Amino acid sequence: MVHVMGDEESISSWVKPLGRLSVLYYGVGHMLNDITSACWFTYLLMFLTDIGLSPRDAAIVMLSGQVADGFTTIFAGELIDRFGHFKIWHAAGSILVAISFSSVFGGCIPCDIVGSNSSTMQTVGYSMFAAIFNVGWAVTQVSHMSMVNCITLDSSSRVVLASCRNAFTMVANLSLYAVALAVFHFRIAVTKLDIEDQYRWIAYVSIFIGCCFVGVFLIGTKEPRSRRGGEGKIHQRIPWDYWFKKVLYYQVALVYMLTRLITNVSQAFLAFYVINDLQMAQSSKALVPAIIYVCSFVVSIILQEMKWTSSRLKAGFTAGSIMWILSGAGILILPSSLYGFIYLLSVIIGVANALMTVTGISMQSVLVGEDLNGCAFVYGSLSFLDKMSCGLALYVLESYQQTSPIIESCNSVMGCVSITRYGLGLVPASCAVIGLVVIFTMDLDRTTISRPLIQPLLA
Repeated sequence: MVHVMGDEESISSWVKPLGRLSVLYYGVGHMLNDITSACWFTYLLMFLTDIGLSPRDAAIVMLSGQVADGFTTIFAGELIDRFGHFKIWHAAGSILVAISFSSVFGGCIPCDIVGSNSSTMQTVGYSMFAAIFNVGWAVTQVSHMSMVNCITLDSSSRVVLASCRNAFTMVANLSLYAVALAVFHFRIAVTKLDIEDQYRWIAYVSIFIGCCFVGVFLIGTKEPRSRRGGEGKIHQRIPWDYWFKKVLYYQVALVYMLTRLITNVSQAFLAFYVINDLQMAQSSKALVPAIIYVCSFVVSIILQEMKWTSSRLKAGFTAGSIMWILSGAGILILPSSLYGFIYLLSVIIGVANALMTVTGISMQSVLVGEDLNGCAFVYGSLSFLDKMSCGLALYVLESYQQTSPIIESCNSVMGCVSITRYGLGLVPASCAVIGLVVIFTMDLDRTTISRPLIQPLLA
């Protein structure tokens, strides 16, 4: 009788809205991944080209990491669905990220071992550590994202968990740009060794900050259940083809992939755009992204206090898409003489990113519903699409940048009209347009989100 009552109380607590601390403990769990990812997408291509690699070789390094990440998400999702133990997977992935990331920006270790600094050897060396880093990153990401549906069955709390996670993504990005701004200001780079030293410091400090928050997550978050549904009954592991038969799976996958393409491609080319196209000061490659993430952080916090319905999820994504379309047009036509307007565009982009990311991730929770024993596969397969599409898109853009004569087209009014400008303006805006089309065809009638947090985060 006591055991039955304990189970009933456990199930009852599982369907109730979460409290503030539970949400916060979960939200900080992706900080190490987020701060290293921000450094990866914002500075990797710039770092590699600054130390002498060609744009195409730099793109190969990034593509190797994205491919490793993409395939790992599939296997990690299957293994987590099969064996559970989310926190163990999360801790193992975090350790691998912390160990390998410093080597991505810390100089070519294989080059030192072999005694060769040829471009081919550098490309191979950096690609190897990029792949190792992304394997750990993928394991951490899939375990953390798939925990949402196993922590609670309350739909509103699931959206709040996604929003809190996104808010701390902004904290991670802001932390990175604060560190980068300090490093770029106080450590002036003249030689290749100086450049490596700059990014090595950024990597070390980022790893330290991220590991502190991972520790808080592991201590504060309980290992979630993964074998029981809303009635407390045991569920069998869900086969892959179950999801492939759902139209909503393809719609959510496309929306998520487009959202990640927007955020990652824009993040990768933003630093190049403000320095090369708008011809702004070096500090702007940290300041402009920081403005974006300040705005995203504020909006993410506000979104946590809202009551959510399926129509509001779609409306939020639609609003973000429209804002990105307008921002993309502004990026395309902005002359270097009016570079100050980039700060206004940064505010709009920050709001748009928060709206699209929070609603896009929340749609994954709607897709999974109470089908908990296949949720890791869903998050893993969608992440696979994200990584592969981003890696290929960046590789194509960087390869074209190397050969295109557009990069040399500069004048006193527009500045440099490069592939960077077109990539930053057209690619996200085009993805936003496609996302709008998909979202209007999507049926989210399973969403019954109405209850807020027990304790609002801004109370």
